[in-house]
Amino acid sequence: MAELSTLARPYARAAFEFAVAKEDVSRWSDNLSTAAEVTQFTPVIDLLSSPSITAAAQSKSMIDLCGDTLSGSVQNFIEILSENRRLPLLPQISQQFDRLRAAHEKAVDVEVISARQLDAAQQQQLSEALSAKLARKVNMQVRLDHNLLGGAVIRAGDTVIDGSIRGRLTKLAESLNS
Repeated sequence: MAELSTLARPYARAAFEFAVAKEDVSRWSDNLSTAAEVTQFTPVIDLLSSPSITAAAQSKSMIDLCGDTLSGSVQNFIEILSENRRLPLLPQISQQFDRLRAAHEKAVDVEVISARQLDAAQQQQLSEALSAKLARKVNMQVRLDHNLLGGAVIRAGDTVIDGSIRGRLTKLAESLNS
């Protein structure tokens, strides 16, 4: 998996730099996401892995499958990827592009897993606290996990804050056993 990320990195960086220069980062992100989703379908996987289909035919098929959702510059990008036989890397390129975008916009995606539904005021308060702590704009997604006894688990990139009762009980048990 690390090898795919390594191969995708220069393409993601080049696409991002181009999108920033054209002030079109949001549209590029959406377009790459769409193209990445298309590459996950089994017939498309077969198409992209077939050595008998030319690069031009692969790129034309990808562009046709995505329809009018792709801008002209993203279509050109797909043609370049196809010429280099890198179309299967689109999911990794899209992920890395979004990471570059988040860093550029000083934003972070945060997932909050809660035992109970958070009301709007609680979500706003949590979002403000996390923004201050992480020094970034927070894009928060909240989901419920009824297996938690109480509290919440917060994931922001590589950072995990386990404020759940289950997590606290585990820490207590570890400290008592040591």
